[in-house]
Amino acid sequence: MDFMTDSLVDGRGFRLLNVIDDYNRESLWIEIDTSLPSLRVIRVLEKIVEMRGKPQKIRVNNGPEFISDQFQQWCRERNIQLQFIQPGKPVQNAFIERNNGSLRRELLDAYHFFTLAEIRLMAEEWKDDYNRSRPHQALGFVPPLEFFCK
Repeated sequence: MDFMTDSLVDGRGFRLLNVIDDYNRESLWIEIDTSLPSLRVIRVLEKIVEMRGKPQKIRVNNGPEFISDQFQQWCRERNIQLQFIQPGKPVQNAFIERNNGSLRRELLDAYHFFTLAEIRLMAEEWKDDYNRSRPHQALGFVPPLEFFCK
């Protein structure tokens, strides 16, 4: 998991919480809002667990949402191991960083957004295309969802 930031045309900032599956590089979730505190992160993860089941571990940086007592307790109660990358070493979370780079180039830097609803809709379309249509070299040149179904 990782966060990104950007802003609407009027200058209001927003954040994106990106969650991927390291196994098949699938983009599981893109949550977008002006604020995404740890309780919101937990809500997103609960939805993902309902859809996909509980992960064994989650790799994150040392951001305040991830080191919060609430988030760490949520993980402990579900026996989910938190794997923190070293500060200043984003390469230790390379799959999400690659995903973030693609999302930045192909969506955030390519368009001007006027509303959160607009960016949410386009992010969902981007995620669907990324998961269903984009072959990944590391997956034998098949898209994440095709690799997952093998």
